[in-house]
Amino acid sequence: MSTVVYTDGACSGNPGPGGWAWAVPAGPYASGAEPRTTNQRMEITAALEAVRANPGRLEVVSDSTYVVNCFRDRWWEGWLERGWKNSQRKPVANRDLWEPLVELVRARGDVTFRWVKGHGGDPMNELVDRLAVEAALEQRGRSGIGAPPELGPADRVGRPQPAALADAPLPGHPLVVFGHRPPELGGYGDNPVAAEVRRKLVQILRAKHELFADLVVVTGLRLGAEMLGAQAAREAGVPYLVVLPYPHPEKVWPDESQHQFRDLLDDAIDVITLERKEPRSKQQAGAALARRDAWLARHAAEAVLVWDRRDESLGRLHRSLTDHLGEDVWILEPPAPDPEP
Repeated sequence: MSTVVYTDGACSGNPGPGGWAWAVPAGPYASGAEPRTTNQRMEITAALEAVRANPGRLEVVSDSTYVVNCFRDRWWEGWLERGWKNSQRKPVANRDLWEPLVELVRARGDVTFRWVKGHGGDPMNELVDRLAVEAALEQRGRSGIGAPPELGPADRVGRPQPAALADAPLPGHPLVVFGHRPPELGGYGDNPVAAEVRRKLVQILRAKHELFADLVVVTGLRLGAEMLGAQAAREAGVPYLVVLPYPHPEKVWPDESQHQFRDLLDDAIDVITLERKEPRSKQQAGAALARRDAWLARHAAEAVLVWDRRDESLGRLHRSLTDHLGEDVWILEPPAPDPEP
């Protein structure tokens, strides 16, 4: 029988003070802290410390698709073949943590990984989340047996996570999704046009995943094509990362849209917020979005643009993406909505 161990990481800022934790149901638990780190590094560290501390057949349960997919989709095989380079021939991010974890898992041969939805009601996932958050906030770890007393609320530190515009490269093979807003995609609710765009995005992402095992979808989660990109990534089993222009862009949205936004945010492997202050006007918000688009164009390996080839603002974005990415910009034309009777 396997020992089941749950892991989690938390970080206040990106980078910033962070914490990691692992726990075995009705068994031991441990947590630790780092003064300056990232959420991704804490997720990897939690898995590494869990594998180091628990001998015998082991099942690691994590809400990080970044960690789970590395082994489920065998990203590490491509990294080793390319000498610890990703599909873009750039150094693999966080190699100093990935390398010992991959070596240990390969050497043992008895470690498997399973994904669990974060904040989905799993009591052990909530436990390690609280332990990691506590370690990040208090900058100290602890260990023991069973459920530790006096834990704070299950609330991830650093969501969203501020980051400098010149942040480190995005993980894996990053593919960013841009495109139309809801009025051009059939409306704000679910509808045939949006459903068809989502279906085509799932097909594209599955095909890309066959070519790039370390594919990561990058989305800003704006209403419309960007949110459809996250939904398609989740359906295709591809990890996705969220890049926000500023904190809480969803505050002005309808309640149902805010709910969808937060649900998708919880499943992201990481959240990067490029600017710390919320805009005070529509003009400031528009300028922040333009800076975010430019940042994404610089950091992506490929892009999918949901575009009817008529919208002028998306035409300008297409030219900018082409300047940065060359031929690696793919246009998905949405179907025309059915004419009103």
